[in-house]
Amino acid sequence: MTGLARTSADLDPRRRRILYRCWHRGIREMDLVFGSFAEAEIAKLSDEELDEFEAIMGEDDHDLHAWITGAQPLPADRDTPLFARVAAYKPDFSPVTEASLKEKLGQ
Repeated sequence: MTGLARTSADLDPRRRRILYRCWHRGIREMDLVFGSFAEAEIAKLSDEELDEFEAIMGEDDHDLHAWITGAQPLPADRDTPLFARVAAYKPDFSPVTEASLKEKLGQ
């Protein structure tokens, strides 16, 4: 599985599975938030952080969206540093064009 900016070829099976799940959640907004976060962070997360990340991903997309956007208060059990990192992550929503890809690849 390859995301927008990285391949999963160098990841262990657990991280590959998580990266795939992040990009295939069901609500596109959550795909973009979780997929972009995972592409940037998945290789650096500890086993404990992966456990927590998978628990966060187990939440309903509508609840996650409401918590991340601030439409609903965040439950105490999700008020963790990792959730804050996910919620604070700002994916690049710029349109993907040939020029933008060349720029990102330094061409």
